[in-house]
Order: sequence, then structure tokens, then C-alpha cells
Amino acid sequence: MTTGWTGRIGKAAATTLIASAVGSVALLAGEAIAAKGRRYAKPTMGLALRTSMGPAHAPKLRLVLLGDSAAIGVGVEWLSETVGGQLARMLAEGSSDTGERHVLLSSVGVAGSRSTDLATQVARALLGDRPDVAVVLIGANDAAGLRVPEEAADHLGAAVRRLRDAGVEVVVGTCPDLGAVRSIAQPLRQVAALLGRRMAKAQARAVTEAGGVVVELGRETGAVFRADAGTLCYDGFHPSADGYRVWAHALYPAVEEAALAAAV
Repeated sequence: MTTGWTGRIGKAAATTLIASAVGSVALLAGEAIAAKGRRYAKPTMGLALRTSMGPAHAPKLRLVLLGDSAAIGVGVEWLSETVGGQLARMLAEGSSDTGERHVLLSSVGVAGSRSTDLATQVARALLGDRPDVAVVLIGANDAAGLRVPEEAADHLGAAVRRLRDAGVEVVVGTCPDLGAVRSIAQPLRQVAALLGRRMAKAQARAVTEAGGVVVELGRETGAVFRADAGTLCYDGFHPSADGYRVWAHALYPAVEEAALAAAV
């Protein structure tokens, strides 16, 4: 009697778990389709990919950005609001120790890029005058596309190594906190957050091994993005000017240190 009762309970539990799992998969699939169908911000053609900031007579610093939409500022309308623009301004202003700089800013990033696209971007970045500092922002599309973290990180590491071999100081902002993205509903957002953390961890290891400097954007800025919806633009996915400012300030100490190393 006890065995039969236990068996029926176990069978009922198994059936419930299977039904729950199927329901969860269906829910996640539905949320993924809804998220994919939303209207997202597009690159603003008016954003200059090359500009300069700071006094022309000051020491020159060539700064290039590589990566995905974050590297070109999708979600904002003005160059000054992008990560690159804000970093260039801070570097140009300098400090009492460094003085002013003439920062030559460029970006070879492409919206939607994944780590496999970095090889082409590195080739473009190294055309002409060699950059002094490269900032790489990549990983969100790898995580969202369910790329194996270690494989994506290997491509990132190879890109960092090529830049370092060319004498470029490299700072990488790892995959941001995808749990802060409001264009994705729960529980899919929790899954995205987990995938993003796994990607960032693999990236950090690969970048360090390749000789680059890591800034863990998810860990350092995720709490701010989760708490303040204003850090995202209207699409709930790409950063707003405030969001890019948060990232720029998180990246700046490492970028400033890279700039000092490049000047030696």
C-alpha cells in the first residue's frame, strides 16, 4: 500500500515537473520571440566615427573603440554622449599630473557584432597610424546568441593579443549585466543575466591571458542599471546617455592608466 501510494505520488510529481518544464520552455520561447520583435534603437548616422578633442598643441593620444553597438553609441544622438566621446573628453582634460591631451578618437565598432567579428575590426583599427589605446566593448550579442562562452572568449583573446603585439594598450569592458535589460521580461531576463555572467567570466580570463586589462562592466555597473531605468534608452536594451556615462566612468581609470603606459 505504501509502495503503491509513493509510486503514485512520484508519478504525479514527475508529470507535474514535466508539465512545468514544458510550460516554462513555452514561456521562455514566447518571451524570446516578443523580445526579438520589439523596436530597437538603430545607429545614428550623424555620429562621427573620427573626431578630436583637446588643444591641438597638447600631446597626442590616439584612442580607438572596437566592438558592438556600445562602441558606436547606439541609443544616443550625439558623439559627446557615447562611451568613446565621454572617455575622450576626460582624457583630453587630463589631470594635474598628466596635463591636457589632444585625443584623436575613432571607432571601428559595428552594431550587432560578436567576438568572431573582432578580427576584421582589429585589421581596420591598425590601418594607418597605430592607436595608442584600444577599448573593446563586446559580449552581449555572444551571450544573447547562445555562443559557447569559451569559444567567444577565444576570439576576443586573439583580438587582444594582435593589438598588444602591435604595441597597443588594450582595455576590455566585458559583457554587461543583461539582467538589467528591460526589453526582456522575466524569467527570460534571469536566464540572460546568467548567460551574461558566464560570458564575462570567460572573457576576463581570455583577456588577462592575452595581456589586456579587464573592466567587469556587469559587476561594476549592473546594480546602477538595475536600479535606474533612465540608464537605458527608449528601447529598454541599449544604454542612454546616462548609461554610457556610467560605463565611461567605470572604464576611465583603466583607460587613463593605459594612456599613461602608452606615453612611456
